[in-house]
Amino acid sequence: MSTDSSKEALYAASATPKYKKVRRVTPAESPVTPVDKTPDPELGHAPIAKERYTSAQFMQLEWERMWTKVWLLGGWERDLAEPGDYVATHLGKESVLIVRQRDGSLKAFYNVCLHRGNRLRPEGTGSGDSFKCQYHHWEYDLDGSFLRIPDLDTFVQGPPPCKGIRSLPCEAWGGFVWFSLNPEAGPLSEYLDPVDKHLAPYNFAKMAMTRDITVEWDCNWKASVDAFNESYHVQGIHPQLMWYLHDLDLQIDTYERHNRYLIPFGTLSPRVRKPNTIPDPIKVIMKAAGMDPADYDEPIENIRRDVQKWKRKHGAAQGKDYSGLNDDQLTDDYHYLIFPNVTLNTHADDLMLFRQRPHETDPNRMYYDIWTFELIADGAPWPDRPRHQHVQHGDKSIGLVLDQDAHNLPGVQAGMHSAGFDGLWLGQQELRIRHFHKVLDDYLAGGPTAQT
Repeated sequence: MSTDSSKEALYAASATPKYKKVRRVTPAESPVTPVDKTPDPELGHAPIAKERYTSAQFMQLEWERMWTKVWLLGGWERDLAEPGDYVATHLGKESVLIVRQRDGSLKAFYNVCLHRGNRLRPEGTGSGDSFKCQYHHWEYDLDGSFLRIPDLDTFVQGPPPCKGIRSLPCEAWGGFVWFSLNPEAGPLSEYLDPVDKHLAPYNFAKMAMTRDITVEWDCNWKASVDAFNESYHVQGIHPQLMWYLHDLDLQIDTYERHNRYLIPFGTLSPRVRKPNTIPDPIKVIMKAAGMDPADYDEPIENIRRDVQKWKRKHGAAQGKDYSGLNDDQLTDDYHYLIFPNVTLNTHADDLMLFRQRPHETDPNRMYYDIWTFELIADGAPWPDRPRHQHVQHGDKSIGLVLDQDAHNLPGVQAGMHSAGFDGLWLGQQELRIRHFHKVLDDYLAGGPTAQT
């Protein structure tokens, strides 16, 4: 069997069931206001094949038909404030260099010298007037064009028949820079729609980065995406969260590529018994808003509503602009997946952003990027940018909740290889996972989603 035929057979065997319809927010609806409950989209009920997580052949299929077609998150735009500032970011076998140009525009390039293939810059951020390869000092300008090739007269064939390193599509949105490995990628705004409109009222540009960590996790990148796209596991590995959020019967919305759910904060899970006093996690939410829990004498079920009212009333005096957000956004987690690999826990005062990147060669490993941000009040000083940390799975605590996920995921990945396991058996609370695989299938099959 040929390589292409083998890939087609693998895709056919592991494809998720065909879908009938996908729920979306219509233009007439507010993009951030919860809509009335409608029936879930029909995405099938068959198991999700485990080979999608374990097969090197499937990993290669993803690379050829998905990773090289979509828009991808490259970095934080504030790291590219001045001409010559750059971000070098890796995805699979590729490294991409994103550079602020002298005219203020942004450009992205393959991060590779055209002489012998050396990386021009290591992963991370920096600044310079040019990019000189440290191997033989071939030098490139900020726009990727050749500046100098030492001893050019010894190359009887002349320089490479191009102007410089190959460029890639690059745009900025939401305080972040994005790139695509697809030279024919359409506008970023079309790809992000409607999520870019949903998130526009948040003050991302006024948020300072507080953590920048990359962890090498022992699992497939999709296992990590799955872990953050359902609340069904809260009762299992995050029981402490049930004392300040509602984890059952959430509103789930699916769009052409992306999806979300809305998680009420400042309230209790219906899985726990109402306590006699305010739980400590909810007290933290109240104090962060400026409320004193000792002065509160209303029922616990009113706290979420009253925190919203308090923030609406006092936000401006605290130097925080909440005018573009609805009341629920003042307390709740509006949780988005930007396909394929960006998860956003979006709040009025902070943002937790996770980027899941595939390993270069091993489907059982991945890179998990944690970027957290805090809203800075008007007139308040900005903190220094945190130093980037790169650690191995389990070597460093990344916070209680994420530690719980990190501890669990290697077992998930190992179990995928068991002869006793056929694939993911998903319930209604895991609708976002099924939708995610539907969108992935669209790209693997070259469907309509992949054409735009």
